[in-house]
Amino acid sequence: MAAKTRPKSDAPDVSDRVSRIREGVTAAILEHRLLPGTKLGEDEIGEIYGASRTLVRTALQQLAHEGIVNIEKNRGAFVARPTPADAREVFEARRLIEPAIVDLAIDAVSPAWLDRLRRHLAEERAAELHGDARASVRLSGEFHRLLAEMSGHNIYLGFLKELIARSSLIILLYRRHDTPACGTDHHAEIVAAIRKRDRQAARAQTLSHLTEIEAELFLKEPVADELRLADVLGA
Repeated sequence: MAAKTRPKSDAPDVSDRVSRIREGVTAAILEHRLLPGTKLGEDEIGEIYGASRTLVRTALQQLAHEGIVNIEKNRGAFVARPTPADAREVFEARRLIEPAIVDLAIDAVSPAWLDRLRRHLAEERAAELHGDARASVRLSGEFHRLLAEMSGHNIYLGFLKELIARSSLIILLYRRHDTPACGTDHHAEIVAAIRKRDRQAARAQTLSHLTEIEAELFLKEPVADELRLADVLGA
């Protein structure tokens, strides 16, 4: 008797679809298109991504684990609304791990990495020059993530991805009007110190940069705004 052929597992496809939802929501947060406090309806997200409620719920639970989404009993999921205390803790955590990240990045410095960082700085400057606020916000976060990738430390990279997403929410809520969130000049100075393998300068520039970002925040309780998910995630 011929052996029965087992159906192929759809686990990879499920994982990819969950990742697509997570990445879409996270990108909307990083680009300040999804505001803190926005309700994330499972049915609406499912329609946007052509996914079941089960997949949407899995994605939202993962984001909740990262602190980017809050899930409230009998109410549903909402984009997290970090408090001023949360903001201080996030930047305290970043000041602890990012100097260690630049130390490791210096150990891993290579012509290929320096070229990648130079190209990234050029993208940041172009976005700033053209007044593309969404791209500027996204690229600012990606700069810090690139350094974590360069460090080769996967635990730091995972932590920093979460902290960057939380920082984006915090900046959106608390940034003073007309204040740049993350200056390209600071990023260029960090890259210059890494290129010279100057650990002291790289660490000092990183700490100064993060402290300045936090100092430009006006930490008081914000007022919620409302958005339609289809206008943001379906764009």
